[in-house]
Order: sequence, then C-alpha cells, then structure tokens
Amino acid sequence: MDIAIRDRFTELWQKYFNSSELPLAFYYSKNIDHIDVTEDDASQKSVDHVCLVCNLNKVRKGATGVFGKKHINCGAGRWYAGLTEEVRSDFNYYLSCGSKGVEGERYKRDPETVNLMLDSFPHFSKKDHWLVFKRWDKLTEEDEPEVVVFFAKPNVLSGLFMLANYDFVGNAGVISPFSSGCGSITLYPYFEKDKDKPRSVIGMFDPSARPCVGDNELTFATPYNRLLTLMDYMEESFLITNIWDHMKKRIK
Repeated sequence: MDIAIRDRFTELWQKYFNSSELPLAFYYSKNIDHIDVTEDDASQKSVDHVCLVCNLNKVRKGATGVFGKKHINCGAGRWYAGLTEEVRSDFNYYLSCGSKGVEGERYKRDPETVNLMLDSFPHFSKKDHWLVFKRWDKLTEEDEPEVVVFFAKPNVLSGLFMLANYDFVGNAGVISPFSSGCGSITLYPYFEKDKDKPRSVIGMFDPSARPCVGDNELTFATPYNRLLTLMDYMEESFLITNIWDHMKKRIK
C-alpha cells in the first residue's frame, strides 16, 4: 500500500469527520510471514468468540486480525468469508424454521425460501488463503487492502452514504442486501471490487451479530479501489459546505 494514500485519507477523515473511528481494511493472502502477530492480537490464536464480528473488536482497537478456516468457529462465517465451500447440510432449516434437533433462527420464512436464495447467492473460494484485518492507521507498505470497513454511527453513515453516491450515475451507489453481519462486510463488498461500477454496502443488521457492535452502529463497507475514487472527491463535494459543517458539530 502507498503510505501517502493512507496518511492522506487519515488527514481528510479527521478534517471532515471530526476524527471519528478509523475504518478497518482487509485482504486475502497466501503468505502472512510479513505480518507481526502478537498474543494480544485478534489472530489465528484467538477464538474467544464464535462470531468473526466479535473478534474484530480487537482490530478496531489496533490489533491485527489474521484468520484461517480453522480459526473462525462459526461455519456460516467461514463460508461467507470464502474460507470454506461447505455449508452445513441443514442450513436451510437453521436459517428458517428449524427442525428436530435444530433451533431455527427464523430469518427466512421456510427452507424452500432459503434454497431459492442460495441458488443465486454469490460465493467465492479463498480456502487456501488467510483473511487479514487491520485498522487503517496500522496498514503498511506490505499490505494490499481490498475492502475498507467503517463501523459508523448515523451521522457519520450519512456522510459516507452521500459521498458514495456523489459520482454514481443513478440512485443505488449503496446497497444493503440480506446477509449475516460478517457477510455484509466481507462477501458482498468483495464482490463489488471488480465491477465496472462498484457499490458500497451498508450492513450489520443481523440480530445474531449485533451484540458485537454498539447500539447505534452499522457498517459501511466499500472496495478499496472505490474508496480511492471517493477520496478524490471529498474536497469538492458537500463535505465542504455549511450543511456539512453543521453535521460535523453533531458528529463531534
């Protein structure tokens, strides 16, 4: 990563978002020898929580997160992150009404609805890779971020949402597809990165993952290449207006 880009975005973020929490960035890598992981980090050694989102709380505080297939306890989390191609055989019941011995989450009406969803569900395989998460200011020249994830309160989210639509032809520069909490910050924005018109993703509506984030927080995830474009627009967009000056006071 170009450190000048890292520092420039940090400067703009502090200027227009009143030093709100910096985002996380993630990428996939087959080699993690360049990553210094300590016992205190949210790493492959850390399986304190079933949910990947819970482990990211350490990353939000500055730790490094390095996750492989064996280090995410949640099967759905491994699947959404592309670290496995296997979905539990009763997933359609688990996500819906349940069955004998399986308590359903009831996020979908019935198993058939789940099956139809899965028929067209995006998926990718990174089973021979590591999933690396770092806070923005912890990124180094050796890191190659692919997706950037903000944990944002409503006032910050409003700015990110409007910025993501600033140059977007149409009214859907941001999407919010049905997903698990981890899927909304990994799978969906990762799929957007190679599109001609990459979109950003608002997520973390999943009640199962929400205990891992603040009461007034959602996530805004965008491909790294999209963030670079949006960064170039920050000093000509609504962020320089009196309207946003008022919002900055609310954020503060």
